[in-house]
Amino acid sequence: MKLKIVQEDPWLEDYKEEIYQRWVRFQLAYKELANDEKGLIEFASGHEYFGINFDINRQAWIYREWAPEAEALFLIGDFNNWDRSSHPLQMDQWGVWEIVLPYSEYKDRLVHKSLVKVHVVAVNGNMDRIPAYIRRVVQDEESKDFSGQIWAPEKPFIWTDKAFEPDFPIDGLLIYECHVGMGLEVEAVGTYLAFADEILPKIKNLGYNAIQLMAVMEHPYYGSFGYHVSSFFCPSSRFGTPEDLKYLVNKAHELGLAVIMDVVHSHAVQNVSEGLNAFDGSDHQYFHEGPRGYHEVWDSKLFDYGKWEVKRFLLSNLKYWLEEFHFDGFRFDGVTSMLYFHHGLTTFDHFEKYFHKDVDWDAIIYLQLANALIKEVKPSAISIAEDVSGMPGLCRLPAEGGVGFDYRLAMGVPDFFIKMLKEKKDEEWDILEFWKELSDRRYKEKTIAYAESHDQALVGDKSIAFWLMDKEMYFHMQVDDENIIIDRGIALHKLLRLFTIGLGGEGYLNFMGNEFGHPEWVDFPREGNNWSYQYARRQWSLAEDKKLKYQYLLNWDKAMIAVMKKYHVLCSPFADQVHADPENKVIVFTRGALLFAFSFNPQTAIADYKFRAPYMGQYRLVLNSDDKQFGGFGRIDNSMAYFTDQKQLLSIYMTNRTALVFEKFD
Repeated sequence: MKLKIVQEDPWLEDYKEEIYQRWVRFQLAYKELANDEKGLIEFASGHEYFGINFDINRQAWIYREWAPEAEALFLIGDFNNWDRSSHPLQMDQWGVWEIVLPYSEYKDRLVHKSLVKVHVVAVNGNMDRIPAYIRRVVQDEESKDFSGQIWAPEKPFIWTDKAFEPDFPIDGLLIYECHVGMGLEVEAVGTYLAFADEILPKIKNLGYNAIQLMAVMEHPYYGSFGYHVSSFFCPSSRFGTPEDLKYLVNKAHELGLAVIMDVVHSHAVQNVSEGLNAFDGSDHQYFHEGPRGYHEVWDSKLFDYGKWEVKRFLLSNLKYWLEEFHFDGFRFDGVTSMLYFHHGLTTFDHFEKYFHKDVDWDAIIYLQLANALIKEVKPSAISIAEDVSGMPGLCRLPAEGGVGFDYRLAMGVPDFFIKMLKEKKDEEWDILEFWKELSDRRYKEKTIAYAESHDQALVGDKSIAFWLMDKEMYFHMQVDDENIIIDRGIALHKLLRLFTIGLGGEGYLNFMGNEFGHPEWVDFPREGNNWSYQYARRQWSLAEDKKLKYQYLLNWDKAMIAVMKKYHVLCSPFADQVHADPENKVIVFTRGALLFAFSFNPQTAIADYKFRAPYMGQYRLVLNSDDKQFGGFGRIDNSMAYFTDQKQLLSIYMTNRTALVFEKFD
């Protein structure tokens, strides 16, 4: 049987059986849940059973923990003066431990904000651990020790976002990637509340329609950027309370912004004190046994996606964030690492590598179930895969031979740009190579293009702005200061972003601050920088200072986003190349109703540049990177009308390092 992705791509013919089995395995897994657990949604309600929950019918707090190889468990906390023997749990035949604490007896001791842990007796010793399904952990300022916390405020958070509907199905997905902690300008850890009140309006004003929140799940080390997760059901307490996060999401929805969560199910922190590692004494409870359970590059633990309770834990985690915090979808981190036993540490140069050896079918089944669950819980929610391998079908439905994601990230694009900036002079750039890199994506698999994300801005690399302008940004960003390095940097910064959003996909992503060419790198406080917050913040005042040139890049980003939304460019089919001139480094293409003309020429402006237009008639400019409000030189008259001649040729003034966008005007 040929599934759709095989019917549409002859190159997959040799792998039709493997692709069909991908669909069969998903069906079997889905039906197994329906038979044994009353369906996917019921199965993904583990957080309502495990962890510490209040049972209204029994009028009691009930704590349950899956720890099959542990010898004994004891609930400890300030409610029993941290007595490690007074409150033992009892284990059932499935390795699930339980203790019931009647409300009548514990109403004054087990209360909102009570600190708790579980004392685990196992082959690796006796240890105080944080419950796996706990919903809040806090860190002691003096000891730096993390503890679980009962979170049961008297008054529930009141949501006002019932009428919210994301607009990206109409305008295209425009993501503003952000990190709450480093979102403010002050040299300190930002908060959910401050981000909601101070930063969300800035994002809304720029025209983006979604934010992607990093570092939401609790992580013991701030500098991990949130990617070494310890407590999967906990909003990071370093930014505020769960209600503060709900306030942020609710505020975003009031502003018309969807909120996508950066979810980390690809690995977990290996810390024993804070995380899941060796929880029941074994090395194979949540993770693979031995070397397979350890990621050498990331220094972290790897989940065993074939285990029943691991699937329940992770799927419940997705349902929890969707329902409890009203998130509008997820960006799945490290999908490439999940898909393959080699974790992507290879070259993907043949289709064979997507379907035969080294492919982790358990991980694929988990991801298929995860994507199915997301749609069942919240049909409007989306999922995005961080995958560099380009696995066919990743963003197609399982019934079509796919894994079920809505979008994949075009991870090769920023790497390509950085490579060009590092290794080649402007005169050596090949526009056809640029075209191939930005337009090379799979049919019917939606892609989110980006020129740079947080990855490119970290210490050890540089943002595009810093690669282009480097130290000159410290001295020559005043509006009255002429500098050829800054002029080049601003011009190319605009071109690379428009080229990316116009050509690269069905969605677009920008990391906060990069829209105005944020200087310097991202570096979290650590011993090596004397625990400084200088580089773990965003200097918004630079873009707001009318004496500085950062405003030009900000103006450009806002105008660019507005044009993309007005003409629904991201929702349009693939671009069509109209004209390519490698010698002059000019390329022209259409997408939707717009005509894009780029000149990457470093020095030559051509006064009467002619090319064959896609249609006869009149054209007019809707966006011009050489406009003075964008830091250009104002060489082109924006009010001019452009007419094709009898041969359907269009003549324009193609200035160097310029991007022009035209619409057909009837």
